[in-house]
Amino acid sequence: MSATLTVVGLGSGNPDRLTLGIVKKLKEASVVYVRTKEHPVMAALTELGIASESFDGLYETLSSFPEVYEAITSRLIEEARTAEDGTQIVYAVPGHPMVAESAVSLLRKRCPSAGITLHVLGGESFLDEAFVRLGFDPIEGFQLLDASGIRRSQLQPELHTLIGQVYDTFTASETKLCLMELYPADYEVVVGHALGVENEESIQTVPLYELDRLEGYGNLSLIYIPANREGDIRKRTFSRLHEIVGILRSPEGCPWDQEQTHESLRKNLIEETYEVLETIDEDDPEHMKEELGDLLLQIMLHSQMEEELGTFDVFDVIQGLNDKLIFRHPHVFGDTNAGNAEEALQNWEGMKAEEKRRKGVKPETQSALSGIPRDLPALMKAYKLQKKASKVGFDWDNITDVIAKIREEIDELQEAIDAGAPAEEQISELGDLLFAATNAARFIGADPEEALTRTNRKFVERFEYIEQSLKDKGVSLEESNLEEMEALWQEAKHKERA
Repeated sequence: MSATLTVVGLGSGNPDRLTLGIVKKLKEASVVYVRTKEHPVMAALTELGIASESFDGLYETLSSFPEVYEAITSRLIEEARTAEDGTQIVYAVPGHPMVAESAVSLLRKRCPSAGITLHVLGGESFLDEAFVRLGFDPIEGFQLLDASGIRRSQLQPELHTLIGQVYDTFTASETKLCLMELYPADYEVVVGHALGVENEESIQTVPLYELDRLEGYGNLSLIYIPANREGDIRKRTFSRLHEIVGILRSPEGCPWDQEQTHESLRKNLIEETYEVLETIDEDDPEHMKEELGDLLLQIMLHSQMEEELGTFDVFDVIQGLNDKLIFRHPHVFGDTNAGNAEEALQNWEGMKAEEKRRKGVKPETQSALSGIPRDLPALMKAYKLQKKASKVGFDWDNITDVIAKIREEIDELQEAIDAGAPAEEQISELGDLLFAATNAARFIGADPEEALTRTNRKFVERFEYIEQSLKDKGVSLEESNLEEMEALWQEAKHKERA
């Protein structure tokens, strides 16, 4: 047998809220430990003649809160394990033992295996005072967050949100930065200190940007963000996007959206993808933001159609993507290493093959060229086919041989044209030439699609220069001639190099 360990809550700070049962338990205790003496109720305990030992010293000697809570847990378990039978050890914490008390959670996990009997007696938590002093009903939707680990993904503006553990100005500043990822800088929030404690309570409503300019943060501080179910704040949440797309497709929504199918939107998906690529080429972040939104809408619409059929929804899509990213990055989320991008890619391909095996597909029985989408643009598909063939050794030895092959294909195309060969044969020879040119791109480490895109852009810029130059002279393209346009073309090239 060992001692009995009891955890009690000292309430939110008002001594009048201490229950008779907890006061009795404190008086009967053989020894009382408190997490901290920095609590308004401690003065009342002294008046009641209840002596205690605090763990305040651990906060000064240890570098992090987890280390403090681990040390408290180990100390209490050791004290209970070595104490004489019948010893009653009480550990008193601010507020309620099961609200924001990590050491209590650790005790609940470790005491059973240590053979220690653990009792937990509740007390008034800071939540009780917050509901009363801040005037909201948690049944409307409520969440409690820890300021020391707050993340953007946790924020749900449609819920009443309390943020505890705002110990100091630094924590308030970190909280402010997180909140400003969702809320406007001038959004009003409430800061409360020592709620319910006579002569110590302070409640202030301030714009978000002033959150870390206030004084008085400490153990009894919190931040309150009232629920906001208006669209303006929720517009930055994924749940609102999902909701809007659902409304558009609903019987009360947009007639055009209601009529769309996977097939009717197929071309839109392709077009939006290319519009995103254009913004990348133009290095235009503002335009890119807009076009990425248009592309995301296509994904949302296709997912919504399947949700209506009951097959899957966009959250299933997200889960599948998360699972894939974690599985295919064992060098990040597992115990595999990758010292460079090439090793990381090898890991990705290895895990991709493993995925197929788990689905009953044997990669070794498939063609070395499998896995390339059927409807890829031809130039992009040629590039991918060549890369896959290269992996199994079917490739040119060097770029010189590739260039020689290009010359050979040019000659064969010329011969077909000179001989008046059928159009189909000439097209075939032209395809061979383009395929060989794609090989050259691969050997110099260039993407042929990107290379041709750059040339297209360059052609447009030079041709527009010709148009503008002629326009400045009062001459139209139709009124000009090839020699004049060629001269302007060379002039445009010269200006590019200057």
